[in-house]
Amino acid sequence: MRTSAGARRPNAPVWACIAAGLIGYLALPWYAIQDTVWYEAIPQVFGEGEGANGVTQSLLQNRSWLIVGLFGLAVCALGGLLRPGRAQGRLLFVGGAVGAVGLALSGFLIGARGWSFAALNAYLGELPVHQFGIGAGGSVAVAALILLAAFGLARLGFFKGDLFVSASVIGCGVLMALFIAYPVSKALSGALLDESGRWSFIAFLARIGTERVWGLGCLSGAVRCGVAWNTLVLALLTATGTTFLGTLMALMAERGSKRWQGPLRVLALLPIITPPFVVGLGLILLFGRAGVVNQLLETHFGIEPTRWFYGMPGVLVAQLFAFTPIAFMIMRGVVQGVSPSLEEAAQMLRADRRRAFFTITLPLIKPG
Repeated sequence: MRTSAGARRPNAPVWACIAAGLIGYLALPWYAIQDTVWYEAIPQVFGEGEGANGVTQSLLQNRSWLIVGLFGLAVCALGGLLRPGRAQGRLLFVGGAVGAVGLALSGFLIGARGWSFAALNAYLGELPVHQFGIGAGGSVAVAALILLAAFGLARLGFFKGDLFVSASVIGCGVLMALFIAYPVSKALSGALLDESGRWSFIAFLARIGTERVWGLGCLSGAVRCGVAWNTLVLALLTATGTTFLGTLMALMAERGSKRWQGPLRVLALLPIITPPFVVGLGLILLFGRAGVVNQLLETHFGIEPTRWFYGMPGVLVAQLFAFTPIAFMIMRGVVQGVSPSLEEAAQMLRADRRRAFFTITLPLIKPG
């Protein structure tokens, strides 16, 4: 009986990631070099300049904080010598997590000017050497350590022991934290700083409690209300509009003519797979001041173009365009769960289509 390659070599993914981490440390420039593409710096990898590899940077250029990644790879290598199981999982998780978190912390805490925070400089003193942004070698090594930590979780029994699922979930989580959570929190943290750059909760309350946020001037003749109320109104209008349009499209697809089903499926997917900037540009070209719609209104009806689209109406149109397909897919499943025989029975009892909809269909799809 033949066995698959994965069954014969269950630790192959582990050793592949360890090899990738070593390549990142030995064969690639660890730091990003300004005005230079990473592959152009490969000849400098074994030198002592800015393009040196991670091992040289840590051992010969006094950047000892990079050793934590090598330590993590060594621990993972010990785990790779064991058979798949919880013991191996503990070593892989500890080694990968310690290495990845250690390198990430060193990257955030130490920059091109030394310590990134004045408090660290005051308590620990000035660093003899600094570091630039992470380059190809550092990126490969950190990615390998993250995958090894994910493999460790799988070996410990998480994600039903599936290495691929574990790596996918952990990898996506790290990417979301790095490119979404961190930038947003970094931007929002500025609200907690006073004019001198110190943390101040009073400054936060002063900023968030202004009239620009909570003002109700639009009710007394002013131009606009506060941001909080505008956001609430926009959310309510978007939820109502997308639910109505999504339900209407779902009823057309499931209860209407079959010729509508194909086009509606395509139209429902287009806004989802289309890049957001393309959607925004298309809406501006349609409804902007010089857009197609305004030009037609001016040409045929003499209505002068205005900037109505650049405000709440434009944002609402964009939100409806973006979220109606999602509402359609949800409501389509709800409509499919309602048996057409109930509506047919109502019509056989001499109820017209409108009455059958409001007394049979609508009450049944209302929970959805």
